[in-house]
Amino acid sequence: MKKELIISNEEDASKIALLEDGRLFELHEQETKSDFVVGDLFLGKIKKLAPNLNAAFVNIGTDKDAFLHYQDLGPQFLSYQRFLKNTISKKQQSPSLKSFETAKDIDKMGTVDKVLTAGDLVLLQITKEPISTKGPRISTQISLTGRFLVLIPFDNKISISKKVADPEEKNRLKTLIESIRPEGFGVIIRTVAEGKKVAELHNDMNQLVKKWESTFKNIQKNKVPSKVLSEEDKASSILRDNFNQDFVSIICDDEKMVEDMRSYIEVIAPERKNIVQFYDSHIPLMEYYNVEKQLKQSFGKHVNIPASKGAYLVIEHTEALHVVDVNSGNNISSSSTNKMHALTVNKMAATEIARQLRLRDMGGIIVVDFIDMVDPEHRKELYEHFRDEMKRDKARHKILPPSKFGLIQMTRQRVRAEKHIETSEENPNKDGEIIAPIVIVEKMEDSIRTIMQKEKGKLYLHVHPFVEAYLTKGLTSIQNKWFLKYKKWVTVIPRDSFKMLEFHLYNAEKKELISFSN
Repeated sequence: MKKELIISNEEDASKIALLEDGRLFELHEQETKSDFVVGDLFLGKIKKLAPNLNAAFVNIGTDKDAFLHYQDLGPQFLSYQRFLKNTISKKQQSPSLKSFETAKDIDKMGTVDKVLTAGDLVLLQITKEPISTKGPRISTQISLTGRFLVLIPFDNKISISKKVADPEEKNRLKTLIESIRPEGFGVIIRTVAEGKKVAELHNDMNQLVKKWESTFKNIQKNKVPSKVLSEEDKASSILRDNFNQDFVSIICDDEKMVEDMRSYIEVIAPERKNIVQFYDSHIPLMEYYNVEKQLKQSFGKHVNIPASKGAYLVIEHTEALHVVDVNSGNNISSSSTNKMHALTVNKMAATEIARQLRLRDMGGIIVVDFIDMVDPEHRKELYEHFRDEMKRDKARHKILPPSKFGLIQMTRQRVRAEKHIETSEENPNKDGEIIAPIVIVEKMEDSIRTIMQKEKGKLYLHVHPFVEAYLTKGLTSIQNKWFLKYKKWVTVIPRDSFKMLEFHLYNAEKKELISFSN
């Protein structure tokens, strides 16, 4: 499988698209000036307790207070509190935990008012972004994630991913990590560490220790609330968690980000740093790689199933759960041929559903109503196929076998708000009448006439695909007429994300000269 990472950086946000064999599987958007991302460490202050929820609300300097449940305190909470207090008072002079005296673990079944009071300072980590009216979810059990390892302060255990199956490899990795593990820290060995040499693991460990040292220095500044450690930007975190030999290219339209990613890959895979490429064109990056087009095709209530001859999904969202209904494009009878057809369509649907869950970031309870299948072996085959397709999903999930009614129920980790892309737009002719295309073009020409006469360099007109076709069709096209009339060639670029009457004019330096959206 060939993976491509497409990263478009704009003034206020970055869009990150993950393509697998040319198909869009994940889309992440990160605000450039975002207050936080999942993984950030903060120094916060307890604002108030909520004993009925066995939780507390914490001020971290954002509009919404963060939510801290007792179960998210972690067993070593008292050790964190002692370390925090000693660091702020300068009693703790070093980030090393070698001689730090840990406290006893808190009671697993305890209550929040026994360990916290309003006004207490806490070191915390963002675990979930705000969803709807809820603030961010946080934990005071810190974990620092690297390429191969996860470093956990105030712990002494070495754990290894269950996906590493070879007993000899498990023993090798545990022995290596035990030899380089800093005292006072626990370590989780990630799946991607399998087969790696001690030098690579040691380098990753050193990077994680440096993160802890930076956290310590920022805590000493004693500014509350404040961010004490920033997680990598989204592009780097995706590289960290997904980068492997399947990646064939990483394309970005921001030179600074390209340099940063090349530096990152040079550390983890120096022989592959050249797969990071800078994109510089007047055709927007997401348009060039058909990301915008795939978004329009993939979102909405009805989603077509590729190569299924008319089968489609109906995706409904309720307050409590998500429901996915699989509909066949052909009639299915009780014949053996059509029984196989039902299985084939269901397997195609399962593949598309696994993609939709990742693309939309759907979380919580999900119920899938597949096409009815009488044969128990077919149900089992579909269930195993669906599980295999979901293995590529990094979010934690659990899938139950088909019920008596043929429904498959599952849960998927909810980390951020579900993504919604509007696939329809308002009718530009609100009075019910259709504006003649020539009138639209005249309005466009009136708006850009002065600029076409004065601007020396090339001009680039971004419009809806239907308008682009109308402007450029034939030897006597409107585009050619403009050239003969104004002695200025205007390159017309179709934009799948635009409204019907929307257009933007840019010069050769990509500076926007005119913007219009009805």
